[in-house]
Amino acid sequence: MAITDYLVRNRKLYGNEVALVELNPDQVEKRRVTWKEYDLIQQTENAPYRREITWRVFDEKANRMANMLLERGIQRNHKVAILMMNCLEWLPIYFGVLKAGAIAVPMNFRYDSDEILYCAELAEVDVLLFGPEFIGRIEAIEHKLSKNRLLIFVGEGCPTFAESYHELVSNCSSEAPEIHLDYDDNAAIYFSSGTTGFPKAILHKHRSLMHAAMVEQRHHSTSRDDCFLCIPPLYHTGAKMHWFGSLVAGSKAVLLKGTKAEYVFDAVSREHCTIVWLLVPWAQDILAALDSGQLKISDYELSQWRLMHIGAQPVPKSLIKRWKEYFPHHDYDTNYGLSESIGPGCVHLGVENIHKVGAIGVPGYGWECKIVDEAGNDVKQGEAGELCVKGPGVMTEYYNDPVATAEVLRDGWLYTGDVAMMDEDGFIFLVDRKKDVIVSGGENLYPVQIEDYLRKFDKILDVAVIGLPDDRLGEIAGAIIKIKDGMECTEDEINEFCEELPRYKRPKKIIFADVPRNPTGKIEKPKLRKMYGQEHLVAHENQID
Repeated sequence: MAITDYLVRNRKLYGNEVALVELNPDQVEKRRVTWKEYDLIQQTENAPYRREITWRVFDEKANRMANMLLERGIQRNHKVAILMMNCLEWLPIYFGVLKAGAIAVPMNFRYDSDEILYCAELAEVDVLLFGPEFIGRIEAIEHKLSKNRLLIFVGEGCPTFAESYHELVSNCSSEAPEIHLDYDDNAAIYFSSGTTGFPKAILHKHRSLMHAAMVEQRHHSTSRDDCFLCIPPLYHTGAKMHWFGSLVAGSKAVLLKGTKAEYVFDAVSREHCTIVWLLVPWAQDILAALDSGQLKISDYELSQWRLMHIGAQPVPKSLIKRWKEYFPHHDYDTNYGLSESIGPGCVHLGVENIHKVGAIGVPGYGWECKIVDEAGNDVKQGEAGELCVKGPGVMTEYYNDPVATAEVLRDGWLYTGDVAMMDEDGFIFLVDRKKDVIVSGGENLYPVQIEDYLRKFDKILDVAVIGLPDDRLGEIAGAIIKIKDGMECTEDEINEFCEELPRYKRPKKIIFADVPRNPTGKIEKPKLRKMYGQEHLVAHENQID
């Protein structure tokens, strides 16, 4: 069985029911049309505020894509890259690649031209599909990309250096190609976040995708009556694997283009969404809008919303406490995972364990976990060590990189690079990334712990703690702090608030600035180290001079 079999089943059982909806509220704002008028808007070619497809059309589009690739000579294990923003075409294209027996290679929409070229060569991409947002980036490297690669443009106004997706698939058969797929066939290459430089290519089989789908459906009890609101980018394992729960259940999902708090509430209200996956910044924005009165719950139909879950980063206890004050009936879950473990779910809190908010949870369905020291031995409960996971969703390898693969895959265990500890009840708490640990005067400082403490201060909207170079201590903790809109704050206030922390854990440098995050909500600490590490070193040297 392969992940595509779920799509075939849904076409047979629920063919005329809506599978996917795309909402583009930014188009409403650009045309100065209010959401109150939304229902009166007629869809036009140039203003697709809302589009939808049924399971039958979804499967037919995937079949046309697969047959087009086969006609162009794409065979089993060829690689087809997808560089597109979230849209109604994204998932049918992805499944079409899989149905052709090829390997889908989603790309981060933030990649610049050099990163696109690097990833295309690393994954040995044969075909690259790209959307209108990427014309300039592709054009800059087209002379290198087009060598032995097919470039396909998805959108209106195809550039001269590419072929049109819509023209290519329009005359292709909508019947399924005769390609047999199974658990052990290669399915997809995802890229790591690139926190240590350029990304690594992560190869997964259909077995991984199938397991991710089962994990998501079981963890959140996704049923035919549910409607999943998907906001994060589909190129990432997180968004797609959470949507896999809808695929297994045969239920509707909504792709929302935009993250504003009012967009989320409007989408939930109008499309009757029951499950919403948020990143921490988006949840904070919603709470801030509710606190200020910008949003009023009574203006929307939200009674059907049953589950809010968060992943991609540690979740402050205070955030969930405030959320439950506004939404006492909501179930809550948090999910931990890596692209190397096919995204979220290898560890999850579980809706029944809200009393353990702060933990990432317990091993997910079909997963095992252990925490080890530098020698690979299990640590005692309560001690910090590296989190390792094992299960059907572990990657096959870093593609064409046996050395990097051997560093993280040992006896079937994936060494995550995350420092964690387990409490007396068996719940796992994320302490920090191994590479992010600050060694200050011989003491290990875990930035996540300091960040969690600082987030309790009611003036702080977001915070990131990094190591800054120091001659005497080696490193000191520096806190980059974003203050809530309309508030003022001083270093003295922060320092006074931190007096409850042990002295060695207190930030020695306070920087008031934005906290950059990637599309999946993770703090971009390499960028912060580059921005402020050298700046701090120069300032320190000037003081010495």
